[in-house]
Formats: sequence, structure tokens, C-alpha cells
Amino acid sequence: MTTGVEQTVAIIVGAGPAGLSTAASLHKLSIPYILLEREDCIASLFNKKAFDRFHLHLPKRFCQLAHMPFPSNLPTFVPRAELLKYYDDYACRFEIKPKFGNLVKSAKYDEDRKIWKVETKIVADGDGGGFRCYEARYLVVATGENCEPFIPEVDGLSEFKGEVIHSTRYKSGKKYENKNM
Repeated sequence: MTTGVEQTVAIIVGAGPAGLSTAASLHKLSIPYILLEREDCIASLFNKKAFDRFHLHLPKRFCQLAHMPFPSNLPTFVPRAELLKYYDDYACRFEIKPKFGNLVKSAKYDEDRKIWKVETKIVADGDGGGFRCYEARYLVVATGENCEPFIPEVDGLSEFKGEVIHSTRYKSGKKYENKNM
């Protein structure tokens, strides 16, 4: 089932740091936009896939988003909890309200009308599925480079008797306490 077409000036795909920063800039310029996010939260890489003791590996001055520096009281290498708070505060300050649970299935440019047509599959819990369509003059793809885990083929891995997990599933070393390596 597809609902009606929602129109705006710009569509942003992805509510990570780049998507949030783009949304804030458009907000400051009073340019209408829609921010589509397949997950149920902003910055899902850091919210769902980062380990509990994660810290930024670059100094905060290189990682702050447009129009809002990190608070000066934060350490140079910001820990995960403070980073998530910063992103939440950022979204609040710039009134960023992503449409969560929208997995983009296609984005096509209509040459005749000079607009982007974006179709999403609704993946949010309780929404019953379905599809939504959006149209905009501009499309910003801000999905990041690390949104999908990849485990390469490794010779001998199938014979390995230990546990193999992707780093996005590692949250802490607690379950490995007192185990032999």
C-alpha cells in the first residue's frame, strides 16, 4: 500500500552526522526539507553499533557539526555517551525531526518535472509496512560509509571453532572475562 506523495524542497536520506548537519543548515535558511532515516533513532551507528567505551578517535574540533561546537567542558576525544547527548541536543536546537523507519527503496530524477521522486518502505514497528513517496527539487544522500557490516571471506574461517562477530555487534568485553585466548 502506498500513501499520498509528500512534497518539499529537499530530501535528506540518513540521520547521522552529515544528515543532521545538512538539516540544521537548511533549517537556518528556512528551507523546507524532509529527513528520512531507516532506523528508529538519529546517529544509529553510534547509538546501536558502537561499543560501550567508544570515544571519537579525532579531536572534537574536527567532529563538531555545523553551527554548534561541542561544549568546551568535554574532553578532546569525546566519549560515546557525550557524543549521543550532543547529537540529541543538536537535533533539538535545530528542530530536526526525522521520519524514522523509512528505508529508501528508490530515488529517481524526473527530467520533465525537474524533481526527485523517492520511494520508501516503512519498516517502523507497528506501522504495518507499506510504502511512502516523497518529491523534492533536491536530494542529499547522507547514508555514510559504515552503515552495513561487511565480513570478508577469510581462508580457514569455516574451520575456526571460536566465535566470529562483526565489530558492530561488540558492545563490551564482559562476556569474554576469564576466557583463554
